[in-house]
Amino acid sequence: MTVVLGLDPGTVTTGWGVVMRDGSRLRHVDNGLIVGRSGAPLEDRLARIFEGIEAVIATHKPIVVAVEAVFSHKNAQSALVLGHARGVALLAAARRGLPVASYAPALVKKSVSGHGRAEKFQIQMMVKAMLGLPEPPAEDAADALALCICHCHHQNGVSLDDRALTRPRR
Repeated sequence: MTVVLGLDPGTVTTGWGVVMRDGSRLRHVDNGLIVGRSGAPLEDRLARIFEGIEAVIATHKPIVVAVEAVFSHKNAQSALVLGHARGVALLAAARRGLPVASYAPALVKKSVSGHGRAEKFQIQMMVKAMLGLPEPPAEDAADALALCICHCHHQNGVSLDDRALTRPRR
């Protein structure tokens, strides 16, 4: 049995989701949002993200964390700030000794919807259907759950055509 924590880091809202894999069966455990005050200084928002992720890890005790890989962004400043949030997520996992699997956004979308350029609403609907949820999760939580699903489908590696997975050596 594998418990996966998916994280979709953002500097105002960080989505998280927890999925349990038992054989080929996936079961939704929990999901939510870590929300900071949008006008707060960046360091305060990052502290809130870190504390929130640590609380989720303590509650659900995952054995692996799945996050989106770094991707190029049209605005360098936005990419840099987003990188700070991703770094805080990686730090929270590292402090607990959890391995981190990084997946390209297109691979996550393809794993859930069958299309690497799926829209947010499509991801929400597919996550709802795949995990048997009564309603679609919030966008950022759906993205985090999609990361969990992607990891469960690809945890033993991906085909050469989809090689977008990076795993740090331990």
